Amino acid sequence: MAATSLSNLSSSLSSTAAATTTTTALSKPSSLPLFHNKTLPKPTATTITRAATSHNHNPIPKPQQHQHSSPFSFSDDDEKPREECGVVGIYGDPEASRLCYLALHALQHRGQEGAGIVTVNNNVLQSITGVGLVSDVFNESKLDQLSGSLAIGHVRYSTAGQSMLKNVQPFVAGYRFGSVGVAHNGNLVNYRTLRAKLEDNGSIFNTTSDTEVVLHLIATSKHRPFILRIVDACEKLEGAYSMVFVTEDKLVAVRDPFGFRPLVMGRRSNGSVVFASETCALDLIEATYEREVYPGEVIVVDNNGIQSLCLMSHPQPKQCIFEHIYFALPNSVVFGRSVYESRRQFGEILATESPVDCDVVIAVPDSGVVAALGYAAKAGVPFQQGLIRSHYVGRTFIEPSQKIRDFGVKLKLSPVRAVLEGKRVVVVDDSIVRGTTSSKIVRLLKEAGAKEVHMRIASPPIIGSCYYGVDTPSSEELISNRMSVEEIRDFIGSDSLAFLPFDSLRNLLGHESPKFCYACFSGKYPVEPRELKVKRVGDFVDDGLNGSLETIDGGWVQATTPPQPTRTPKEVKAAGTVF
Repeated sequence: MAATSLSNLSSSLSSTAAATTTTTALSKPSSLPLFHNKTLPKPTATTITRAATSHNHNPIPKPQQHQHSSPFSFSDDDEKPREECGVVGIYGDPEASRLCYLALHALQHRGQEGAGIVTVNNNVLQSITGVGLVSDVFNESKLDQLSGSLAIGHVRYSTAGQSMLKNVQPFVAGYRFGSVGVAHNGNLVNYRTLRAKLEDNGSIFNTTSDTEVVLHLIATSKHRPFILRIVDACEKLEGAYSMVFVTEDKLVAVRDPFGFRPLVMGRRSNGSVVFASETCALDLIEATYEREVYPGEVIVVDNNGIQSLCLMSHPQPKQCIFEHIYFALPNSVVFGRSVYESRRQFGEILATESPVDCDVVIAVPDSGVVAALGYAAKAGVPFQQGLIRSHYVGRTFIEPSQKIRDFGVKLKLSPVRAVLEGKRVVVVDDSIVRGTTSSKIVRLLKEAGAKEVHMRIASPPIIGSCYYGVDTPSSEELISNRMSVEEIRDFIGSDSLAFLPFDSLRNLLGHESPKFCYACFSGKYPVEPRELKVKRVGDFVDDGLNGSLETIDGGWVQATTPPQPTRTPKEVKAAGTVF
């Protein structure tokens, strides 16, 4: 499909206003043409034909219309990479907003700093967004305002600084043919180029999120009907996007051609259709998992049924391997694989390839638990809870005036002396990023009486930043990019250190291995971040724009062409296990 000219803007966009919690309603300005089974050109040989060859008009229920003062940042939380967000879409259930609320609860681990829901009632898109956890943003009275059987939802994580409400999704906009809401998981690497072109042609942006670019591209597209506007917009995007859209009568799910971020489809017993970032959200609302949204696919759900379209031809998928290492919940199925089984097998590989004489295996909770269970079972050593995690500590705290060493870690993790004292301990964690938290954990265990502490990491060393929707530090801050395994071992103070070998990870994945993105381990990027500066996450640290984008560096990282890690995977592999 030919790219659409941006010389003439067809409309301006309006979005939610900034406040603690915002409610927005956009009515339908004019009738939106129905989509009468119009298909795109047949896919090429590289296109996933399953997503494009048939129109499965399953019967779908027709939508029913129904009437802190001075906190200190908890820096130890910033040690782990962060998934930017999670999305949900529901069609055909009279309790859509409440089901969306529950599904967002299940996806809360993907974003804890903002949440929002948009529903459709009498052809009006109603939106409530807010800063905080899902349970902070929504209550019974707010959900009562979100009537209708068509809804989308979003949970958001921002990297640093204050979470600004106007960047909280879903975004809602009105244009000349109707209204549209969108929720986006991922990151666009050509965001600045697209935004600059749109602004040159008169677009006015209300947020600093790359997601708003998608709405402008839809509004300026010359294609009809609406679905083709989405396809036209997506053809201009580079990077990662799993998105759900809602109009007055349709729910649309889209996944980028590389399939970086997950998106699945399910169905409830009443026939309603559900899209979500992870299958754990389907489980909570009793929706049966049907399949993934395929890379490069557009799925349209309306009162005519379900229609699957090919977005565009694409190369081999490059799914984020870190979903299996850290981001997703163990009870989810992501990219067709059980997350629990993946992590258990990671632990087994560590026990086989990096064994050590020990008395007990423990985990850094919660993300290291399943890998630790796999290690313990393979090694024939008991697994015990040597670290207890507090679930009642938020991302802020008031630190005592008398400085306590490792206060942040102690606030989150408490060692169990009865498990550790006099023991040779293997402690399993999912990753090492900067190394500061690992060093504090090792010291905590030894102060609790551990005779030896052996660190086993259930991922290869991270040597490259992610540009596809994961908040990782710059390459210079990644300890594995600056130090050898022996140097890291010495830095964190453990008696030995071993990472999951990169080759062993790929062998485990077998014939599926080429379908995963390993850029954070290899520094080789499927979609090169070609702009001078690339957004690290989906929003700036501060969205009170006063001046040009160049003056706001907090949400951007410098990019070269291509980004080059200091250390190659071969050098990392050569370092091996250090005792």
